[in-house]
Amino acid sequence: MSNLKMKEAALIYLDRSGGLQKFIDDCKYYNDSKQSYAVYRFNILINPSDVVELDAELGNHILHQPLKAAEVFQSVCFIAVKTLSLIGQLQTETQINIVLKLTHLPPLPSYGLDLCEFPLDYTSQRFYMMQGIVIAMTTVTKYTQGARFLCSDEACPLSKGFQYIRVHVPGATESATVRNDFLCNLCASSLQEDRKFRVLGDKQIVEIITTKALHAFQGYSNNQPFRFQSLTIFLRDESVNKMNIGSEYKIIGIPTCLKTSQTAVCMEANSITLCNPRVPSGISDNFKCLLSLTSCSCWKFTAILANIFASHIVPPGTYNLLKLCLLMSLVQTSDHNKELEDCLDILIITSDTLLIHRLLNFSINLVPRGIRHPVSTEIFPTLSRNKYGTGAVSIQAGSALLAKGGICFIGDLASHKKDKLEQLQSVTSLYLPTTYAENDDTGGKEEIGHPILFVLSVLPHSSDCSLIPANLVEAFGLLINCNESSPCYPLLPTVQHTLKKAIDPEGLLYVASKQFTTEDFEKLLAFAKNLNIEFSLEAERMIHGYYLASRRVRTDSICGSKLSASALKYLVSLSEAHARLNLRNKVLKEDVLIAALVFETSLTLKYGATVFCVAPNAVFPFELYNEEYLEQRDLYLTQCQQQFQQFIATYGPGPAIFSSDE
Repeated sequence: MSNLKMKEAALIYLDRSGGLQKFIDDCKYYNDSKQSYAVYRFNILINPSDVVELDAELGNHILHQPLKAAEVFQSVCFIAVKTLSLIGQLQTETQINIVLKLTHLPPLPSYGLDLCEFPLDYTSQRFYMMQGIVIAMTTVTKYTQGARFLCSDEACPLSKGFQYIRVHVPGATESATVRNDFLCNLCASSLQEDRKFRVLGDKQIVEIITTKALHAFQGYSNNQPFRFQSLTIFLRDESVNKMNIGSEYKIIGIPTCLKTSQTAVCMEANSITLCNPRVPSGISDNFKCLLSLTSCSCWKFTAILANIFASHIVPPGTYNLLKLCLLMSLVQTSDHNKELEDCLDILIITSDTLLIHRLLNFSINLVPRGIRHPVSTEIFPTLSRNKYGTGAVSIQAGSALLAKGGICFIGDLASHKKDKLEQLQSVTSLYLPTTYAENDDTGGKEEIGHPILFVLSVLPHSSDCSLIPANLVEAFGLLINCNESSPCYPLLPTVQHTLKKAIDPEGLLYVASKQFTTEDFEKLLAFAKNLNIEFSLEAERMIHGYYLASRRVRTDSICGSKLSASALKYLVSLSEAHARLNLRNKVLKEDVLIAALVFETSLTLKYGATVFCVAPNAVFPFELYNEEYLEQRDLYLTQCQQQFQQFIATYGPGPAIFSSDE
């Protein structure tokens, strides 16, 4: 009676949810094909909450005994097929393969599978939900959905018909579905597969790691070898090719123990959902107050941000240009599980990599996906033979793809072998997210053909960029000189700061460190990078005008233009990033000015000065101590704005270009 009641509830649910009509439509497809199948596969979408409200026992079976629940729906569907004459070729109930696809699981701890907690439950054969990041996947191969077997004794009544049907169940290997040692239950003769009725499906294997593990190693600086403990996920049929390496997903499935050459816990995926981006909670009250106080200027707020950023690592007022560029790079990251199109790549020249290293390490901890690349692992994806013996090729993610939408800090390039450095030359710009690296080798001659954020140490008291390989310089959007000879490197405040921190490592040396915490910066960056940005017409004109004017003044008859087409992309990205840091939705001409000054400073380091000559400290001409200095900076930038517009008017395309664009 209990089973009959559940069948009745299953039929009512199918009718109410629209599943019955979908089942009828699927049957029509099979019936119209006029082909006999060993197995007819049907997906039924199940909302556990609705089922539990309708019938608690059926809902309990779906959540905790899904294989038995599938049998209930199988019986209901078979009766429907026979009653309504939906599939003429169908003979037995076992030919119907029901796959229950769950929309969600109850948000209770007992339904979550956490790789950080042991032991893992892989014996109950029920649904769990886990969240993780894809670190590897195989190519798509085939597996047997179902097969028909016949008794080898022709005199046996089971030597024909569809009495022996074997169907894949979660956790089963290929040999559990198809092999040659099955025996007839009636006469004990061996069973033989009728191969023309074998039904094949698609299969893909992915490996995921829990998001908590990735966060635990964020900023991890020990170069000792280690690897993430991953969980193997089997994707089948409509689920294949629905996951991308580096993206984060919520997966509902049934854990099981896979016994192959290596016994391992795995999960049969039932449903996959791409994780939604985190909703920003807004900015702190201190930043709101600061934004209000500086609302009269388009430049003061970001100047103060750069000034106080990472004040526990370097004193306020030092490395301001670098810190501004880091902040702009951080707001151009994404929480949307996608590759970055507007990332900011920076090449840093310094004779003191220690402080730069600390700044970068601090920066990657301010975004959800900040990866510190261990030297013992691979930077870029690698291919290997799949360990589960499926014959498929496995693609392993590497640190760069794990940092999808975020930042990958490669570390000391001097510690990488030549073949790893050669890989950097062949990676395309659309393949790699914003990446951080550093090199302690003062005599290094490595050439990197892909834009990453990279710290190159040079000899002390040297600012000669001609020693850097040309293709290395060309590979980066921005070049920043933090050497002792540059205005970005104020020596005395840094020495004083280091001595004070040595005496009191945990102490907060500056008022800014107390007013604006690391958590405040995390909230600010999370809010800023999720703003929808549009460009004002005036800003667009200035960007294109400056780009074309710069190409003109940096073009010669022998080598042509020194500015590549990607320069326009960096100008747009810099302008957009500065608007984000100002928490604005529209890029203004003031944002374009900062972008142009930063970019022109980089071009001057690369190729030398031109008509539009900017000082190395053009963005921060004064030490920011109080309101008076901020006002002086605003006046200075206003003058720069006039010079900038004059440069565009003199060497730019002229008004005819803009009118045609409009």
